[in-house]
Amino acid sequence: MFSRFGLILLLLVVQVFILFGIFRWFEEFLPHILGGTTLFTFAIVVYLLNSRIDPTAKVTWLIVIMLLPVFGVLLFLYIQNNVGHRALKKKMGDMIRDTKGCIPQSEEVMEHLSGENEGVASLARYMQRSGCHPVYEKTDVAYFPLGEDMFQEMLRQLAQARHFIFMEYFIVDEGLMWGQILEILAQKAAEGVEVRVMYDGACEFALLPHDYPKRLKVLGIKCKAFAPVTPFISTHYNYRDHRKILVIDGHTAFTGGINLADEYVNHKNKFGHWKDTAVMLKGEAVRSFTLMFLQMWGIDEKGLDCGQYLSFPVQPAEDAGGYVIPYGDCPLDDDRVGERVYMDMLNRSVKCVHIMTPYLILDGEMETALKFAAERGVEVVLVLPGIPDKRIPYALAKTHYASLIESGVKIYEYTPGFVHAKVFVSDAREAVVGTINLDYRSLYHHFECAAYFYGTGCIAGIEADFGSVLEKCRQVTMETVRSEKCLVRLTGCLMKAAAPLM
Repeated sequence: MFSRFGLILLLLVVQVFILFGIFRWFEEFLPHILGGTTLFTFAIVVYLLNSRIDPTAKVTWLIVIMLLPVFGVLLFLYIQNNVGHRALKKKMGDMIRDTKGCIPQSEEVMEHLSGENEGVASLARYMQRSGCHPVYEKTDVAYFPLGEDMFQEMLRQLAQARHFIFMEYFIVDEGLMWGQILEILAQKAAEGVEVRVMYDGACEFALLPHDYPKRLKVLGIKCKAFAPVTPFISTHYNYRDHRKILVIDGHTAFTGGINLADEYVNHKNKFGHWKDTAVMLKGEAVRSFTLMFLQMWGIDEKGLDCGQYLSFPVQPAEDAGGYVIPYGDCPLDDDRVGERVYMDMLNRSVKCVHIMTPYLILDGEMETALKFAAERGVEVVLVLPGIPDKRIPYALAKTHYASLIESGVKIYEYTPGFVHAKVFVSDAREAVVGTINLDYRSLYHHFECAAYFYGTGCIAGIEADFGSVLEKCRQVTMETVRSEKCLVRLTGCLMKAAAPLM
């Protein structure tokens, strides 16, 4: 209702009434009106075909303009000209530019990586170009195959905080998980630890009271919501903060798919067993997550003081092998970092790529990359939910099944419940764990974050976890695709044209 899709439906209804009125009141000028509308629409279509928009989104916009000859064009111009969120785009662009040198890239580390794998070094250079995302050595990584595993370690680490705690999550929901975390945060704030909590405005709209930041302020906790939702007026509704970041004293960080709500730790059963993953970093790479948090926190602040938080002493994990690159993805620039990292891993893969994702709503480029890897002989395996949390994304995912399977991609569905993990592993030597789904919202419309690993000890654990999950899955075949319920297939086919707007 409150997305661009909802706005389109509203405009469709409005247009029907307006056009009906025009036909009634201006019958004698009808040929002129239709002629002007046709020329106007034709000009916009030519412009659209020559624009830099993703080809799949072009098809969607062509359908919108076809259905809404006048208001579809106005909506397209409204969206493409960034009406209403230019200030946000400028603020974020200025902040990324001003903080790009806050964490300099170690030339020695880059030389080591280039000597080991020039392909990965090229990817690292791209990520550094897109923002302040250096590659690090000497960072210890722990992988958590379930939310409840991460939760217990998170409580232990929070209890040890001495200087500051930064938390940025898409969802915060009152219950057992958040209750235990909040108890520690309040205790730490009373001890003089600086505590900041940030959650997305959609969460505030759906789950938390509007005055929740004031309630936490009473406990000594600084709290804010990113981009609170205003129905039909919030012009950057699609640009949600989907990231999950916890930083403690600048030396420990958590990220992954796990939000702060009871279903993520299987205390509440909503869609069967909830399969999610996370990682904990200890060492120099944590500085990047500290900076990412401060950048988001500073969007509506007058100034951004990074120095004191980035200068906290961090003990290098001398025994930790491999390389770590924490990175973020901003929807307000032209770099689709999340998608390009995934595609680079697919294109460089030799033996296998193993993926866990809750949603599969692909643009043409990503679908081609998955198919091409499989057609080259790479074992490409996708694990998706067996029990969906949302019916339309579930139906949309199934529209890709036949094409992927025909190219040799293996698809499995997790029979015990819902997979919310966002995991990529390539050739058992590089991996990504973070918040980035394989859908339009994550790849185009959300602020996201993740950690890329090459040659780190955690990768063996990620692969082992993937293997254990696979044992609990059913494989999707062409026979099961053809036997899918007609309603699911119809829903997917009808909604696919609107997918880039949802």
